[in-house]
Amino acid sequence: MTSLSPSIAILLTVGLLVLSNVFMTFAWYGHLKNLATAPLWVAIGVSWSIALLEYALQVPANRLGYMHLSLGQLKIMQEVITLCVFVPFSMYYMQQPFKLDYLWAGLCLVGAVYFIFRS
Repeated sequence: MTSLSPSIAILLTVGLLVLSNVFMTFAWYGHLKNLATAPLWVAIGVSWSIALLEYALQVPANRLGYMHLSLGQLKIMQEVITLCVFVPFSMYYMQQPFKLDYLWAGLCLVGAVYFIFRS
């Protein structure tokens, strides 16, 4: 992986983090819909199984990304991706209404992106 160009490495990092976030979001919140009546230990086991897939994508993404980005840049990128994955998940999968708070949170993250990537 070290022979990848920086732009390809960053794109691959973003792609892996998006996939990782999809698994993470389902691991953290999917059980609220799918396993609401299941025993807690079942929900924990299923969530941990899904989280294992999340980590299998997130760890290589962060290792690859850290070769070209600072730790702060990786963290802010992760937060932006998390919001971009969570809002559609919340609306379409969990049937939650869109809230303007998502927009305001996104605008705050735009500011965070500006400050962490400006140098």
